[in-house]
Amino acid sequence: MSHFTNIQTCFQNLLYLEKALDKLEIPNFKANELTETKSLILPQGENKNISFNWDGEAFALNVDADYWNQKYSVNHFLARITQEYATEAIVGESQKQGFKPVEIKQNEDGSRTISLQRWNQR
Repeated sequence: MSHFTNIQTCFQNLLYLEKALDKLEIPNFKANELTETKSLILPQGENKNISFNWDGEAFALNVDADYWNQKYSVNHFLARITQEYATEAIVGESQKQGFKPVEIKQNEDGSRTISLQRWNQR
């Protein structure tokens, strides 16, 4: 018997979530390409897909642990996506304020350092 679990995340922006999944080379598609959907499907084969579904505040990961078919545990999987999502959000929101990314450095401890710059337009 399978049991679906909804795991709450901090992902609130669909574009940044899609970019994070793409950077990690995790295949995904919108549940319905013809409408403005609030769900992303991550195919695993044999109709045992996992998904990110909008719950009104953030995207929740909907997963059936019995059919988990990823290289990493659920926690590690989410940690990797969270780091990519955060990087995309920082860079994207900074660009809206006129900043440009100069360097994104992966540190030995797994953290990242993001260098941004903006020139004063006077």
